[in-house]
Order: sequence, then C-alpha cells, then structure tokens
Amino acid sequence: MEIANRDFYNADAMIESSSASPPFVSTLAIVGVGLLGGSIAAAAKGRGLAGRVVGIGRDAARLEQARQRGLVDVASTEIDAAAEADLVVVCTPVNRIAADVRKVAAVCRAGTLITDVGSVKGSICRELASGLPAGIEFVGSHPLAGSEKSGFEATDPNLLEGRVCIVTIDESASVAARVRLREFWSRLGARVIEMSPEAHDHVLAETSHLPHLAAAVLASTLQDEHRPLAANGFRDSTRIAAGDANLWAAIFLANADEVEQALERYEKVWREFRQVLKTRDATALRDLLAKARDSRLKLDHRGA
Repeated sequence: MEIANRDFYNADAMIESSSASPPFVSTLAIVGVGLLGGSIAAAAKGRGLAGRVVGIGRDAARLEQARQRGLVDVASTEIDAAAEADLVVVCTPVNRIAADVRKVAAVCRAGTLITDVGSVKGSICRELASGLPAGIEFVGSHPLAGSEKSGFEATDPNLLEGRVCIVTIDESASVAARVRLREFWSRLGARVIEMSPEAHDHVLAETSHLPHLAAAVLASTLQDEHRPLAANGFRDSTRIAAGDANLWAAIFLANADEVEQALERYEKVWREFRQVLKTRDATALRDLLAKARDSRLKLDHRGA
C-alpha cells in the first residue's frame, strides 16, 4: 500500500502563547480525562492555549479530583457541558468514540470542531463521515504518545512534546478544519502528519498494534517459577503488555484485518529464525540478527 503523508511540524509553534494574546481555543472540552485527556488538558492550560478547559466523564468523584489537581477548570458527568466548546477532544476507548462524538455533536453549536485520539481511524472516520449536525465537523487525530499507564494520575503536560500526531485526510471535513486542528496539535508540541484513515490503520497495525500483541504473547509464556529470574530484557520487551486489556481488545478488534496482515509478516520472519536455529546455521542466524539490529538503530526517536 502506498502511504502518502504530509509533515506539518513547526518548531515555532512549540513556543508558549503570549499571555497578552487571546487563547487559541476559548473553551476546550475533553471527553475522557485519563492519561491522554489529562495530558492534553494540562498542556493546553500550561501553554495558555485554552481560556477554559472542561473535563467530561462518567465518574464524578475522579473528575473532581482532576479538577482539584488543576487539570480542568470545570468537571461534569453531563455531555451538555461541552455545549460552549470551540474544540472537543474525545479520549474514550475506540469502540465508544463514534457514539461519543455523536452525543457531543448533538449539544454543540455550529462552528465546533471535534476530534479524537483513537488508535484506529478507518472505522471511526467512516462512521462519522455523515450525519453530524450542520456546522459541526469531525476530523480524526491520533497522537502517538500513549503509555502502559492509565488514569489522570499519570498525566504529563509534556507528553506530546516532539511526538508524532496523525491528523486524518477525509473529504467529509473542510480544509479549514484540518488546518485548525494541525495548529492545535502543533501548539501542544506535536509533530503533525496528515494521512488517510486507511493508511493510518495499515501503518499502525505494524508499528503499534503488532508490538503490543507480541509483548502480550511473550508475557504470557513466562512460567511462574521463572518469574524471579526475569531480567531487564524480558521486562523491557513486555512493558507495554501491562496496558489496559479492555482498551487493547477494542483496538485489535477494530483493526483486525490489518493486524492479521501484520501478524502474517511477523510469522514469516519468525519461521526464518526457527529454521536457522533448527539447522544450526550460524551465518544465516547472524545475518538475521544483524538485519534486526540495523532496523532498530534506524528508528527515529522523535516518534512514539
């Protein structure tokens, strides 16, 4: 598949807004104040990007804790709290995002822009390509800045600094909406790339979803009696397997076709390693390991 993307990184956009200037967003609403939602809220407040931040979720007690920590200015369990928002970021699990966007869109005023942070884009963007109220636009986003941690307690106002954020190219959204969203993520410190929802899902199956699945399989192989001997290599390789099971199950199912294709490529290389071990082919084994080493060393550490 040909992957077409455009990089809109602008170092100047990472400079904090002047306190004398009006905020880029008058009212920012965050639906789902967890790790990502809380970090976006904290970054927006810290950089003077939003005049007011509204946090919306299901648990009133936890929302109030997030408000007391200064992550949001207003905490509410009612979706109506987003009615005055200029920009809404939906940070709920991928299997809930489309429905949550529609709920938000139903109470927002014309001119409101809605985005999300879901790790799968195709199914969400197709679902939201039509049927939103007049004047409300949705543009999909995916900041590649997750963690195995969860909850607003893990909030990091610098979580997006230098990280890639993908903004989807979709004919259902206006160019003006995409430009506005690119500017929002850039001002939070992200390096913005535009990509179609389908290209996003193809790439992320290999670079994010497959690694999590591989880590989960490896973690599952550890025998209890060997656990005390699990060294740093095992811990490093399985760190992401500590992520939320419900969240990741939803991601795998939403992008199942692409993940299956990525698994096929993984299994092909896996079989090559098994064969050279079986035949004790030292030269071929060194070649495979050297190829893997070279690939790892080429990684761009500004990414996720």
